[in-house]
Amino acid sequence: MEYFPILSTITFLPLLGVLIILSINGEKEIVERNSRNAALLTTVATFLFSLVLWFSFDKSTAGFQFVEEAKWLGGGIQYKMGIDGISVLFVLLTTFIMPICILCGWDTIKKRVKEYMIAFLLLECFMIGVFCTLDLVLFYVFFEAGLIPMFLIIGIWGGDNRVYAAYKLFLYTLLGSVLMLVAMLYMYGQAGTTDIPTLMQFNFDPHAQTWLFLAFFASFAVKMPMWPVHTWLPDAHVQAPTAGSVILAGILLKMGGYGFLRFSLPMFPVASEQLAWLIYLLSCIAIIYTSLVALRQTDMKKLIAYSSVAHMGFVTIGIFAFNIQGIEGSIVVMLAHGFVASALFLCVGVVYDRLHTRDIDRYGGLVNIMPKYALVFMFFTMASVGLPGTANFVGEVLVLVGIFKVSTWTTFFALFGVILGAAYMLYLYRRVVFGDLTKEDLKAMLDLDKREILIFAPLVILTLWMGVYPTSFMDFIHVSVDNLVTQHEASMATYHAAVQTVAGN
Repeated sequence: MEYFPILSTITFLPLLGVLIILSINGEKEIVERNSRNAALLTTVATFLFSLVLWFSFDKSTAGFQFVEEAKWLGGGIQYKMGIDGISVLFVLLTTFIMPICILCGWDTIKKRVKEYMIAFLLLECFMIGVFCTLDLVLFYVFFEAGLIPMFLIIGIWGGDNRVYAAYKLFLYTLLGSVLMLVAMLYMYGQAGTTDIPTLMQFNFDPHAQTWLFLAFFASFAVKMPMWPVHTWLPDAHVQAPTAGSVILAGILLKMGGYGFLRFSLPMFPVASEQLAWLIYLLSCIAIIYTSLVALRQTDMKKLIAYSSVAHMGFVTIGIFAFNIQGIEGSIVVMLAHGFVASALFLCVGVVYDRLHTRDIDRYGGLVNIMPKYALVFMFFTMASVGLPGTANFVGEVLVLVGIFKVSTWTTFFALFGVILGAAYMLYLYRRVVFGDLTKEDLKAMLDLDKREILIFAPLVILTLWMGVYPTSFMDFIHVSVDNLVTQHEASMATYHAAVQTVAGN
């Protein structure tokens, strides 16, 4: 693999699928069938290529691997790709989720199928690029480009209020991104390069770090999303098609957490430490407030969307604990949430495809006619509340251990959020699945078919795998996280020594 551009291959292979789909012509049914097949084969091929990273990755080093460099814009701005232990699992998560997204819209998407498949392949290219790039400008291009296909997916194939939700997503994200772009320009002016590894070692002025941190925070907080800039997410989830909700919850939300790990902590260590109280405050509000709001929801998608905001609160708390347990826990929570939240939205999609409503009160007693569905839904409900043996449990325990070393009050509110999480998820499950089957239109609903079982099976396996044997995943991230924490501690020690020297003089 030393000379083969594996990262560029994985990143841009979906574009080959786009070209194939664009070349498909003929009768409508043939075009739609071939477009679906081409998209599925492309995403599966991309996933298989990404498995090379799993088997070839050197877990003993914190440096970037599979690095590719080429001339691009000049002046210190170049095309550069590479991954470390933090980014490799997000690349694999992205390539794993994409075939599931194609499959879950296989029969439900009836209009503009060709364009729908192209939008998802473009989105996959941009998302993988975010996790692979090592150049600041290239990161910004991928980070923002992903907004375009997501905007179209919601705005064209979404629900009745899809245009409002799409524009809300666009405007929220654009505002934060403009501030991040200004910060990037300043960083380029100071360092003379946009090379991310170089910028991670560059000592920015402590006063400037505060403004740089806040500029990046404006973008990443919207992407997570953090309270109070989370309001676009429930609307986007409710209006998006099922595959759109899966990709939002499974991948796009993780870009904010990845951004904090890649930029905020290593590049602005002083500001990160000084403003950690703000992160704790907003995260605790998100965990408690959105959990209470979830308890009041009558729409299944909205409930799960608010639960995603609460789970992302655990992620930000763990990241800004500045210790190995907290950061590793936050990464595990993000990966686990990618599996579990995606599966929960798929569970909603299953019943919505049959009854065409997400109103919780319209259901009840599904266990009597859909036992397979009830079992799968129960499994992911338990995983969402952090049942031992599932992926969420591992991540949340590590986050709580990490934050307990820093702030007992933050730990208390996070634990209270765990209780509320169990309350709203179990309440949802009881109302939808248990009880008597009294509604006549429910009696005709069919249980999971072979395609749906095929979709859920890998999500169940990975959720259990990560919960029972988390070391197989954490071995990838441990050295990189340890290096990140060590560098942060060294930067803070240098800063405090400089402050004491100035004070002494």
